[in-house]
Amino acid sequence: MSTTIPQPSTLRKAAIKVNGQNLPIDGVPVHTTVLDWLRDRGLTGAKEGCAEGECGACSVLVARPGIDSPTEWTAVNACLLPVGSLDGQEVITSEGLGTSTALHPVQEEMAVRGGSQCGFCTPGFVCSMAAEYYRSDRMAGVCDHEHGPNGFDLHALSGNLCRCTGYRPIRDAAYALGDPAAEDALAARRSSPPPPPATTRLAVAGASFVRPAELDDVLELLAGEPDAQIVAGSTDVGVEVNLRGVRAPLVVAVDRLAELREFAFGPDEVRIGAALTLSEIERLLAGRVPLLAQMFPQFASRLIRNGATIGGNLGTASPIGDTPPALLALDASLVLASRRGERVVALADYFTGYRETLKAPDELIRTIVIPQPLAPMSAFHKIAKRRFDDISSVAVGYAVEVADGVVRQARIGLGGVAATPMRARATEEALTGQPWTERTVREAAAVMAREGTPMDDHRASASYRSAMLGQSLLRFYAQQEVSA
Repeated sequence: MSTTIPQPSTLRKAAIKVNGQNLPIDGVPVHTTVLDWLRDRGLTGAKEGCAEGECGACSVLVARPGIDSPTEWTAVNACLLPVGSLDGQEVITSEGLGTSTALHPVQEEMAVRGGSQCGFCTPGFVCSMAAEYYRSDRMAGVCDHEHGPNGFDLHALSGNLCRCTGYRPIRDAAYALGDPAAEDALAARRSSPPPPPATTRLAVAGASFVRPAELDDVLELLAGEPDAQIVAGSTDVGVEVNLRGVRAPLVVAVDRLAELREFAFGPDEVRIGAALTLSEIERLLAGRVPLLAQMFPQFASRLIRNGATIGGNLGTASPIGDTPPALLALDASLVLASRRGERVVALADYFTGYRETLKAPDELIRTIVIPQPLAPMSAFHKIAKRRFDDISSVAVGYAVEVADGVVRQARIGLGGVAATPMRARATEEALTGQPWTERTVREAAAVMAREGTPMDDHRASASYRSAMLGQSLLRFYAQQEVSA
């Protein structure tokens, strides 16, 4: 199967359609967040609670290309997005969902079921809940501990925090929602394509925001401006802007480039465009890469995954990113593009130092390639202070093949235990060619506890990280024995 989510480009005057009204953004400083821009225009339903994408008080709906329908209403963190990133796009805030005399069904259920007290977080919950309310296949979904009888996926609210109401009334409101009414304009909007991404050029007070039309345009720009800040979902860069005051002179948006949004699942390899969001990848893969299927729910929150990309996660080269350990275990490689051409780099060779990589300043990550067939035994373990929506202290990806009771191949990716994500080479060697038994695994676990150069910080001590490495391998073995 091969899929390219269509992303045509047009040149237009910079503006954002908000609640049905076109609002110009020409002259707005390019590092202004969508949240601040909306609030400056009197749309104060969205709030700033954390300015780093953890609380969801700022969430709004954006019309984006759909997988199951031409348009999907997607909830995103307005506090992280630069205003230029939504040029030409269509946005709905909590004010655009309903009025005090004609509440939206989500607002109605939140009100009658006691889902709001102080109300600070309520508009953000409403927007995230509305995105799930309009999911086209929701009512056909399963009913389990994470899905209500109406198919509502509680993970849709995983990026929204409430400090006074409690989550049971909010969950009750979500589970009470039925199908959108036939006359619901936002439901009907899903049947027509979203606005095409604009070719944007904003320049204010010495800073510029550019959204080129095609990949070649980006590569040409990077050849002359290698220090340009590349953004897709801005889930990492937005934090730097908000909390550290970073102001790059040139910001280049690549999130809507068709060349970076290709997807193909074949017998020999899986190819994932670097600008596809994690939410899109999760749905396109549909569980066919089990290791990634385990990783996705543990990667931040749905709100973050609606913007975050694998290209961005690898581009920052953080030693505690969640995708590198999983992709290292999957023996992934990267296609790097520049004006000089393309080259393929094994992910295991990609990281060269703390937040340093083989990628040249004029190069861009175009595609992530995962070879097939996949190892039959895999798992993703994340050790953090919270189960969801947290940064990992240790992350481990496993891909192991056992034939006739002997370990034929083992690949283990590690995060949080060195200056870079890394392969657990010594542990892999200790496992390969050995019988897949508890004794072998215990001996290998002792080796794994010595992998990397873990450090003490506010998330975990070095000794704790080392202990968790060894325990993780034992846990992996126990999981496989239970499932056998």
